[in-house]
Amino acid sequence: MASNKIQFRSIHELKDPALNNKLAQKEFQEEIPVEDFLGDAEQNGSSTSRRDFLKLLGFSTAAVTLAACEAPVIKTIPYVVKPHDIIPGVPNYYASTYFDGFDFASVLVKTREGRPIKIDPNPSAGDLGKTNARAQASVLSLYDNDKVKQPKLDGKDETFDKVDDFVLKGLAEAQSAGKKIVLLSHSFASPTFKKLFAEFKAKYPTAELVTYDAIPYSASLDAAQEVFGQRALPVYDLKGTELVVSFQADFLGDYNASSLETSYAAARKPGPNMLRHIQVEANMSITGANADSRYRLKPSAINKTLVEVYNAIVTGTTPADVTASEIVKELKAKNSKAVVLADGSKGAQVLAHLINQKLGSVAFTGKANFLKEFDKARYQEFLGWVNAGQVGVLITNNVDPIYSHPKGEDFKKSLSKVACVVAVADKKNEMYKAAKAVIPVANWLESWGDIEPQTGIYTLMQPTIQKIYKSRQIEESLLVWKNGKNSASNNYYDYLKGSAASILGATSFNKALYNGIVTSNNATTLSYAGGNAAQAVAELGNFKASELELVLYTKTSMGDGTQSNNPWLQELPDPLTRMSWDNYLTISPKDAEKFEIENDLNARMQLDGSIVNLTVNGVTIKDVPVFIQPGQAEGSVGLALGYGKKNSGATADTGVNAYPLFDGSNLTVSGVKIEKTGEDHEFAGIQLQNTLMGRYEIAKEVPLAEFINVPFDDEHKGWNKPLEYHTISGALPARKIDLWDAFDDTDGPHFNLSIDLNSCTGCGACIIACQAENNVPVVGKEEIRMSRDMYWLRIDRYYSSRQKVEVYEGLKEGMAVPELYGSKVLGIEGALENPADNPDVIFQPVMCQHCNHAPCETVCPVAATSHGKQGQNHMAYNRCIGTRYCANNCPYKVRRFNWFTYNLNDKFDFNQNNDLGRMVLNPDVVVRTRGVMEKCSMCIQETQATILAAKRDNRKVTDTEFKNSCACAAACSTGAMTFGDMNDKESEVRDLYSSNRRYYLLEEIGTKPNVFYHTKVRNRVEK
Repeated sequence: MASNKIQFRSIHELKDPALNNKLAQKEFQEEIPVEDFLGDAEQNGSSTSRRDFLKLLGFSTAAVTLAACEAPVIKTIPYVVKPHDIIPGVPNYYASTYFDGFDFASVLVKTREGRPIKIDPNPSAGDLGKTNARAQASVLSLYDNDKVKQPKLDGKDETFDKVDDFVLKGLAEAQSAGKKIVLLSHSFASPTFKKLFAEFKAKYPTAELVTYDAIPYSASLDAAQEVFGQRALPVYDLKGTELVVSFQADFLGDYNASSLETSYAAARKPGPNMLRHIQVEANMSITGANADSRYRLKPSAINKTLVEVYNAIVTGTTPADVTASEIVKELKAKNSKAVVLADGSKGAQVLAHLINQKLGSVAFTGKANFLKEFDKARYQEFLGWVNAGQVGVLITNNVDPIYSHPKGEDFKKSLSKVACVVAVADKKNEMYKAAKAVIPVANWLESWGDIEPQTGIYTLMQPTIQKIYKSRQIEESLLVWKNGKNSASNNYYDYLKGSAASILGATSFNKALYNGIVTSNNATTLSYAGGNAAQAVAELGNFKASELELVLYTKTSMGDGTQSNNPWLQELPDPLTRMSWDNYLTISPKDAEKFEIENDLNARMQLDGSIVNLTVNGVTIKDVPVFIQPGQAEGSVGLALGYGKKNSGATADTGVNAYPLFDGSNLTVSGVKIEKTGEDHEFAGIQLQNTLMGRYEIAKEVPLAEFINVPFDDEHKGWNKPLEYHTISGALPARKIDLWDAFDDTDGPHFNLSIDLNSCTGCGACIIACQAENNVPVVGKEEIRMSRDMYWLRIDRYYSSRQKVEVYEGLKEGMAVPELYGSKVLGIEGALENPADNPDVIFQPVMCQHCNHAPCETVCPVAATSHGKQGQNHMAYNRCIGTRYCANNCPYKVRRFNWFTYNLNDKFDFNQNNDLGRMVLNPDVVVRTRGVMEKCSMCIQETQATILAAKRDNRKVTDTEFKNSCACAAACSTGAMTFGDMNDKESEVRDLYSSNRRYYLLEEIGTKPNVFYHTKVRNRVEK
């Protein structure tokens, strides 16, 4: 691989071959600006001056005493009467359903002493139990201190009793006047909710249920209606598929209300039948980043290519386009084992469905997804009612069209024609301000409910905590307004239990609640019934090409913006750009040069970028930062939705609102203009520039043909040759050479973590799971910009050039890899031509490697870090004095230094700075204070709890138990991470250790990690 691949972390590394050396020389070039944080002795809980503290911290082992004595003390209050189902120190798990109007997952909720503290996938639910980063972070949204906490009437705090009087009066007046009563809700695939609304409508015949979603999947639903005759999204399964061709469909992200990453990863197991992935797109998406072959085209060109592919497959014409010709050839070769997915417009999806019908694709399961219900025609009809003054009562169920609809301001003005506006809301957003009555909405962790996500599946939702504030779910309100106040029939739990009986059949309600998911009697299936191809082709042809074309998309962290006030999600770096706390306009390097857009690294390796005003079809969004994105198609720009929320909390007011550019159907827009403002934006980024120091086999990759046909340890062509050292006794394997005394680690468990680069999609769910489990603090945009993130786990993103590099003499002599770009030394015009135009991408999770011969352990002057017999590298925080020697000596750069106290500190006003937000903290993991180092512990609190539980039961720990003991591995939807006991001969991790794809990070330095990786395999013919 070293002879034909080159890896780089950022575009700046390509421009400046000497950048690595500059970074190394300037690591500590500026004074650390900590006066604002450490100057207030009272705030920092210490009588020691900053100067004295740092003296002790750096030069005296007496700091051990200082750190131990001055740790903050927080008093606890014991139970007076202990609940029977709660044992202090022992977690309880409840099966439930995560649903917030945009995301869905069947989950297990971990609670401690009555507090939900973590979300885990529900193993009983299979693919429907997999959690993304937003599902993992949703537990923090429960403890959002910016929530609406009290019912309101005319802007003043009021009781539910008075609010219900107001609403009941409005309902009666609307009914008598013959005006409509509209419940405007997000998509809500709850059979009990629909049953309840039907009964509500029976009492108020003018009542109407209208669906509104910020991201409505309107084009997908319209295409399904046309092709399948039903307004439900098709469910795909890639397990038996050998080729997937995607036209702008981000099917590993937010596509058709579900992600295909689980079946995708299963189909990507290296071997003769490994799934091949072709992506045709403009933006570099998380799906495109995982593709084997990626064609970057602007949206208008993608439309033409898709039409040519359709014509060739369905009508038999010969494609004129080279890209289309290559795709058609592969589709015909795989036939039914191929599938085509498309997004962006209705026409694109209709053609994709018809291609799949012609192929007889086995990926099409016939099952229906019911999670999205938006009907644009119905919504337009509703707007007509409002404008005509025909609506007497409007009840909004946690939706805000004023923010997310392109005509939101017009809607806001028309609300003056509605006599009674009731907002069931969680934030003081635009709908909150426009409503006369406000009812705080109950969080999903405080609610009862049910969801029918797809054919034959029924899930239940149960509260895992008492309602924190005076909130109420929409179903409870409907019962009150239907039955009247103080009715004995207003208990929604009883209503749900009675309604579920007809679905559960012989299964008891308690058993269904225990499992969280059961089969339902809904046998709805989809089959091909139509599709107007000519109309679809005409629609795609009507998309007018322009100099710049915009692609709107959703980030893995933010989605539609429902959880935009969640600091865990705002700080989570984007998998590709590695930026956090922002959305931005992505642009290609060539277009950036054309429009004089700049991204510059300052002396501290902080990224500054140009700001533009973005105009699309007469609508202008001002002050949009621009990020130069390798892999972006020339003539296209991208912008994420879900940002720029006002009045929804301090954290949510980040970025720019792109919804005014989205018509609800088409994610691609032409006629785009940008105008530089002359100002610069300060980005907060992670992994902007870390030194590779000439190592370009950090993230290994190999073509499939080579993987199958060439022995991994072949002397000349081996793609994963075991590292050997030449000794006086001859060549010996690296792990047999040791300067250290070995010790016996075969007694009891010895933990290893396997990470498969072929399965990791970079989604970030593991990062949030680790953050939740281990009380990792949010540090904010300024600290991220200072490269002071506190993540115990990061996912490094590597770009790599697909063009071959000859092994020139200069390289043999040790020339730095970046010097090959247009190297005058070699007398050639660039060994690599524009490597940033369309690079390959590899995602590599990196945490503490728990080295058996850890360099950090030998340099700690107070033995704060040491090695355990189970293979974990331990940290004793009350011993650590913060010398940072361990961080300097760590070759993997996975240790984090607490520059400041991040909890109960107004300088870091996030969840750990208020009593409500701190309820999410895991009591099994200490909250670290300033001046200490911290890092991944392999979730030692969980592994020890698992061992103790087995010891109590006098049994052996099963492999499954250990696999779920590590938060990152348990959260991984693709199985990329496998945690287990190497001393268990039947464990999966031990089996993975024997794989010929296995390698260690920086094995040559002899640290002997307990984390190992598997080489990424690309299913394509290298050119």
